[in-house]
Amino acid sequence: MPITTRRDFLQQSVAAGAVAALVPAVMRGAEAGASGGLRVATFRCDVTPPVGHSLCGGWIKPVVDVEDSLEAIGLVLLGAGAPIVICAVDWTGLLNEAHLEWRQALAAAAGTTPDRVAVQCVHQHNAPLVCPAAAELVAKQRDLPRVYEPDFYRRCVEAVSAALTAALPRARPVTHVAAGSARVEHVASNRRVDRDAAGRIRTMRGSKCTDPVLAALPEGTIDPLLRTVAFFDGATKVAACHSYATHPMSYYGDGRVSSDFCGLARKRRQREEPGCTHLYFTGCAGNIAAGKYNDGTPAARVRLTERIYRGIMAAEATLRPVALRRATWRTAELLAQPNPALGLGALRELMDVRSDAVAMRMRPAFKLALIERCARRVPFVLGALHLDDVAMLFLPAEPFVDYQLFAQSVRPGRTVAVAAYGDGGPWYIPTKAEFPAGGYEVDFAFCAPETEGQLRAAMEELLG
Repeated sequence: MPITTRRDFLQQSVAAGAVAALVPAVMRGAEAGASGGLRVATFRCDVTPPVGHSLCGGWIKPVVDVEDSLEAIGLVLLGAGAPIVICAVDWTGLLNEAHLEWRQALAAAAGTTPDRVAVQCVHQHNAPLVCPAAAELVAKQRDLPRVYEPDFYRRCVEAVSAALTAALPRARPVTHVAAGSARVEHVASNRRVDRDAAGRIRTMRGSKCTDPVLAALPEGTIDPLLRTVAFFDGATKVAACHSYATHPMSYYGDGRVSSDFCGLARKRRQREEPGCTHLYFTGCAGNIAAGKYNDGTPAARVRLTERIYRGIMAAEATLRPVALRRATWRTAELLAQPNPALGLGALRELMDVRSDAVAMRMRPAFKLALIERCARRVPFVLGALHLDDVAMLFLPAEPFVDYQLFAQSVRPGRTVAVAAYGDGGPWYIPTKAEFPAGGYEVDFAFCAPETEGQLRAAMEELLG
């Protein structure tokens, strides 16, 4: 059953920690295969916040209007052992117990277990960010805005669960699978390219950039490919999952809710092909954004939308369905340690400094939530769906693109489509080598540098 209070979460956390103490930090979940009888049910639900609701956790302007709706879109794969659920949510993030609650709720609706549910946020910023533990801490500072509205959040969990349940009787056979990819031009760029002689970050090139010198710097390390994995019933495409590694914001902070350029491209494709459910996932984009090609204007949003849309169309043009022989699901658990740079006392003091900006006072609450979680040894759950030689990998938080490139190197010559932004509790996950370089992403990396080794081991276990 879904958790209903933070006490429920903490009790389950203690139980999880007791089990985790007996097993390695990385472990493979039970695998189930199917040579026939696979079916897929797709579902969708509106999760647009109302006027006045906080956006991006409360430190930007709250909702004043809705330019286009936010959705939770998913699929349930049946016939490969217990049901497998994959869901993409147009929110900034679901952190810690909120992410667990979504997985529990969707598992209950599908008749499966939470470890067989992947919930990934797309990470738009004019959208909700939910962390109950951080919200409790922020609420004690009565002059700060709310992180999110619990009643609205609860309605969304119930609505998406109901949508999944209603979809199950409409499940269609899955006979074929196809994987394709295409290069996306002039969207992704590395945020960490401006460095001094010692290699330390001088200026971050963010989601938008109006500095011509920064914009002129090279793209840096990116993954230029948009990947599509599609499920077919005979010759009919039933569902298509698209993934690409970039922060999905053109501009935000104006209180106007939008799924932004990646969501708008997905919606355009959905309107063209209503008989197929299209899902979009953000890959490992912790250090990737559109800054080189985005000046933050409405015209730039139109251009970026067109480029992602063209990438989707080009990737779909390469799809060649083949008979699906076997579908398997694997899980791995990662027991992270908090970044030693985080200090409990200092974080609590920062929240009390009323002369500081709202964002600077609220963000420590999210760090404290991660520290509490790690102390209780609540693992992060990673998942991988294997469809014969095609793999879909589901990761937590905001990993650097280097992890995505590593995942693909584990299976050379075969498709690995990566969806990040699952459990957002850790915020950024840089590579260990990047910590000495500093910069925004390192300042907001809540887990220890050694997390890289754990994450790589988990990915190899899932993809091996």
